[in-house]
Amino acid sequence: MNIAYFGSEASNTHIVALQLFENENLISKATILDCFRAVENGEIEKAVVPLENSIEGTVSTTLDFLYEFEGIKIEAEAVMPITHHLMIHPDNQEIEKIYSHPQALAQCYHFLNNQYKEVIKQEFGSTAAAAKRVAENPEKKYAAIANLYAAKYYNLKVLHTNIQDFEQNHTKFIVISKKEQNLSLNKNKIAEKTSLILTLPEDHAGGLHQVLSVFAWRKMNLTKIESRTLKTGLGNYFFFINIDGNWESVLHKNAIEELNSIGVDVKFLGHYNEYLLEG
Repeated sequence: MNIAYFGSEASNTHIVALQLFENENLISKATILDCFRAVENGEIEKAVVPLENSIEGTVSTTLDFLYEFEGIKIEAEAVMPITHHLMIHPDNQEIEKIYSHPQALAQCYHFLNNQYKEVIKQEFGSTAAAAKRVAENPEKKYAAIANLYAAKYYNLKVLHTNIQDFEQNHTKFIVISKKEQNLSLNKNKIAEKTSLILTLPEDHAGGLHQVLSVFAWRKMNLTKIESRTLKTGLGNYFFFINIDGNWESVLHKNAIEELNSIGVDVKFLGHYNEYLLEG
């Protein structure tokens, strides 16, 4: 089976894909958009992309593509602790520029500000790609912020470990495909959830309250609700919603019918398991 993942080899998404699909053919994609397109056109069966970080919040592009791409479903969610480490080429001792993904740079802001305030920070496509840039330029005084797997993979020297500003740093990743199924994996299952995207017919007073009441009287536990602009004008949004627990109750399925009856467009993204992985 061909499984795509966002980023370079040794990226955090690659590590997640290795743990979820260790016996499958893993294919690197440069962007999250490339992952969605590969699933849509049938080039690959599934893809692994980041959804949310506990420090920096939701990966907005992933939410946007879940809305934009018809027929794309979520099969599973995986949570992995994220650690960041500063690494250089073993032939170098000085640092003039530090490369990493923008979120990694943001997650290490206080460390970088205290230890390397005058050093240039350069955003890069992924943490692993940053590590690769350092490895391929031994004559340059470059450093990268990436994971320990990347340091080992690219034979880099780790100068500082665990430089993230907060210890409880986790990222959620989702497995997307064109199949509506709950992917069962031999991993540590920690939750069961359902994801929906809701688009209200118009912006009016009490509109969101009316939508939320559909879930409230059925005692459905919403663990996440986030709005994203529709890009059609100010004040136009869609809402990404997670519902905790199973999706077998007649009340749950009737909730979609009630939402449709009040003019809400409902996109069912899937009912799936959430797994906890090793960092």
